[in-house]
Amino acid sequence: MYTVYGMRMTRTFRVLWMLEELGVPYQHIPAAPRSTEITAVNTSGKVPALAVGDQLLTDSMAILRYLADKHDNFTAPAGTIERARQEAWTFRILDEVEGLLWAASRHSYILPEGQRVPAVVDAVKTEFAASIERLGADFGGPYLMGDEVTVPDFLLAHCLGWARNAKFPDAPEMLVDYARRLRDRPAFQRAAAL
Repeated sequence: MYTVYGMRMTRTFRVLWMLEELGVPYQHIPAAPRSTEITAVNTSGKVPALAVGDQLLTDSMAILRYLADKHDNFTAPAGTIERARQEAWTFRILDEVEGLLWAASRHSYILPEGQRVPAVVDAVKTEFAASIERLGADFGGPYLMGDEVTVPDFLLAHCLGWARNAKFPDAPEMLVDYARRLRDRPAFQRAAAL
C-alpha cells in the first residue's frame, strides 16, 4: 500500500492518476504544501510525497518514474532507445512547458507580493506559446510515444490543464484533442473526483 501526500490540485494529481491507472491500493492524505501534515514527512514542505513502506519519495516525476518501473507499465524498458526517447519528451516538457508554468505561478501567487515581477508572467506566456507550437509540430500522436500512454503523457496532460486554468495561450488543436483523450480516461476521472 502506498500513501500519497498532497492536494489533488497540485502536481500530486499526476501521482494519483497513475496509481488509478495502475489499479494499485493507496491512501491519499490531501496535505497542502508547507502544511504541518506535509512537513511532518517532508521537511521541504513540497508535495507530492509518496510513502513506500518506511521510505519516502518526493518529486512528482521521480515518483512517476518509480511507479512505472516498479509496475512495469507506462514506460519503455531501461537501456532502450525507446526509453531514451521517452526521457527526452519528459525533460523537454519539464524544461519548455512546466518550467514556464511554474515561473508564472511563482510571480502570480506563490511569492510574497513584494517579490513578484508581473512582467515575468507576460514574458513566459509568450515563450510558452512558442514552445507549445514547437511541441505540437513534433507530436505524432495519438500519444507522445505512439499508441501507448507513457510517463511523459501524465506530465504533459497535467501541464496542459494547468496552462488552460492559468489562462495561458491555447495549445494547437491536436494537443487539445490529445489532452481531451487523456482526460476522458476512467482513471483520470477517478483521480479528478478525489
